Amino acid sequence: MAFTRTTITEAQLAFYYGANVNAGVTADASDFFVATEEAYLSNLLKFDFVTNWTSLNAIYKVMFTDYLGRMAAVAAIFYNAAGYTDGIEAENMAKIHWQKALDIQKLLQDSSTQDFMGTNS
Repeated sequence: MAFTRTTITEAQLAFYYGANVNAGVTADASDFFVATEEAYLSNLLKFDFVTNWTSLNAIYKVMFTDYLGRMAAVAAIFYNAAGYTDGIEAENMAKIHWQKALDIQKLLQDSSTQDFMGTNS
């Protein structure tokens, strides 16, 4: 099954992945990582932000993009950490991305944020 992402570019993902990401992380793998997180976050928020992407303001697009980039980076790092200097470098990068993504997720789940986005019924 082919996955298509609309929320983040390959260049943006490369920034989150870092210079040492394993070459085995292909565009298809990135599409899968992002699509998985898009589905998860849409279900968690009970709002399909992918389908409604064009109606979101720039600030929320940045928040969603940042979340997706960070979670895709965690998946890419743990897919194969061999490209990183050592396991500690890979683990540290993943932990930083993971924590920031959780902070964004918490903010997006906040009812006042959802009210402002127009997604809270």
